[in-house]
Amino acid sequence: MKDNREPTVSVIIPCYNYSDYLPQALDSVLKQTFSDWEIIVVDDGSTDGSAEVAQGFIDLHPDQRIRLIRQANAGVSAARNSGIAAAAARYILPLDADDMIAPTMLEKTTAVLDADPDVAIASTDLFIFTDIEDLPPEVLPLPPYDRELLLQRLIMFYCSLYRREVWETVGGYNEQMDAGEDWDFWIGCAENGFDAHHISEPLFGVRNKDTGLHVQAAENDLAVRARIVANHSAMFKPLTCAWAQALLHLDQGSCRYDARVPDEILSRAGEMDQFLQVVMDLQRMARSQYYRIQELEKPVAD
Repeated sequence: MKDNREPTVSVIIPCYNYSDYLPQALDSVLKQTFSDWEIIVVDDGSTDGSAEVAQGFIDLHPDQRIRLIRQANAGVSAARNSGIAAAAARYILPLDADDMIAPTMLEKTTAVLDADPDVAIASTDLFIFTDIEDLPPEVLPLPPYDRELLLQRLIMFYCSLYRREVWETVGGYNEQMDAGEDWDFWIGCAENGFDAHHISEPLFGVRNKDTGLHVQAAENDLAVRARIVANHSAMFKPLTCAWAQALLHLDQGSCRYDARVPDEILSRAGEMDQFLQVVMDLQRMARSQYYRIQELEKPVAD
C-alpha cells in the first residue's frame, strides 16, 4: 500500500525517446538504501513508447510512489520544471532517463542537507559507463565546491540533490537554454547566495553515448558560455559581459574570442573540460572494442 505522507526526496526524470534506458534509471532509484522518495517521470512528447514503458513500470510497482506526467515536447529544462512543480518533497534530485544513481546516492546526499541547514545543494563525483559489459566505468572526481571556480567551469553536474526553495528562488531551469542549462542553474544558485557541499564519492552515473546534450554542449561551448554570462551579468566582469553580448550578436561561424582577455571563462572556452575529455575517450574505446568484437566474431559466423 502506498504511503500517503509527503516524501523527503522527489526524483524528477525527464524522458524524451529513451524508452530503452528508462527502466535502468528507474531501477537505480528502486535500489536506493534510502527509501523515502517519490519518482516523477515527465514524458516530454516521446514518440518511441517511453510513456508506455513508464506506465508499465508503475503498474509493476503499485506499492511505490511513482507518477507519470505527459506533455508536448518542450526540452529538458521545461520537463524538469514541470516535474518539480508537481513534486511533493522538500528535496529535489533531477535524473535524466539515460543515466542512473548508485544505491547510496540518496542516503548520503540527504544526510548532508539534513545535517547543515546552510548547505542547499549536495553534489558528488560521478562514474561514466557504457552499454558494453566488459568496459568498466570510468570514475571522474570533481573538485570541492567553490563559487569562483563554478564561474570558470562546470564543477558539479545536474544530478545533485537540492532544497526545493533553491529551485523556487532561482526561478527554475532556463527553458531558453538548449545546452548548459544545469551550469546556468548552478550559477543562478550562487547568485542567490546558496551554498553547496561536494561528496568525494562517485554516486551518479552518466551513460556514455555518441549523441547527447554533453556532446552538443561541447560543440557549442563558446555560445553556451556567452549565454550563461549574459544571463548572470552581475556575477562576471564588465569586460566578460561585453564579450558575451558581442558574441551573441555574431553568427556562430564568425566568432572569435581574444585569448588575452584575463577572465578564466574566456581562456578556457575553446578547451574541453575534463568530463568531456573522459566522455570522448570512452566513446573511442567503446567503438574500438565493438569493432574488435565484430572482427573476432566473423570467423565464427563463417
